Amino acid sequence: MNALEHGVITAAYGRHYLIELENHGGLLQGFPRGKKNEAAVGDKVICERRSNNQGVIVEILPRRNLLYRSDLFKTKYLAANLDQLLIVLATEPYFSEDLLGRALVAAQANQLTVLIVLNKTDLTAQLANTRARLNVYRGLGFEVLETSVCAHPQATHKQLVDRLAGRATLLLGQSGMGKSSLVNLLVPEAQAATREISTALKTGKHTTTLTRLYTLPEGGVLIDSPGFQEFGLHHLPEETLVRAFVEFQPFLAGCRFYNCRHLHEPNCAVLAALERGEIAPARHALYMQLLTEKKR
Repeated sequence: MNALEHGVITAAYGRHYLIELENHGGLLQGFPRGKKNEAAVGDKVICERRSNNQGVIVEILPRRNLLYRSDLFKTKYLAANLDQLLIVLATEPYFSEDLLGRALVAAQANQLTVLIVLNKTDLTAQLANTRARLNVYRGLGFEVLETSVCAHPQATHKQLVDRLAGRATLLLGQSGMGKSSLVNLLVPEAQAATREISTALKTGKHTTTLTRLYTLPEGGVLIDSPGFQEFGLHHLPEETLVRAFVEFQPFLAGCRFYNCRHLHEPNCAVLAALERGEIAPARHALYMQLLTEKKR
């Protein structure tokens, strides 16, 4: 048996992983042992070297958390050992509020700090409307920063640098929101690092499908995940799902039944708050949709 080495997964593409070894040991292309593919970017792992640049992942060390999306048929890991989630939206193109809501639920379930970034504020045609759409999330206590990476890069950098320093942050955003521009702003060597990762994993041009970890100049790491159109939360238990809607929490103890599902039960304090306008109808509709998906 070859010597075992410790490292951190810094990129993932299918069953291919890039591992940065401890003590400046370089990069190793790693593969999971067996058929299961349970590693994620950000995982601390033990691997066994099989050649100069390849090895097998022997063990995944205990995680602080694991953020992933799932439906009835498949699971997609996003990242592990996170401190916060940074969600990039834009005034244009139109962003999905459904995806935003699901990302917020996933973050709350994993006790992650959330930072919402509204980018492209120099495009003013839809700015007022977009701000209005985000008011409900501001009201729930989520921080919303307004930026323009392309028009005001220095101001954007100043807004974000201290919030990211020393933390492990996962960057989420649909295509067209300016996520890549933001990465290049925050990580000056990002393009060079991406080329190195792509070469090491032998993925050629498929860099947009990689999940990648970048070390920030000020300390901490930024994990960039590919854009996607679905965010299933099939794996979350109902009790976790309920508490991940922060606006439900003040009312949960007031329901008549201890096992109330907050759908149509009599004397439900959550439904009463919904009728009084203290809970946004779209948020409760998302909650019902997530429960429905769990039955499929």
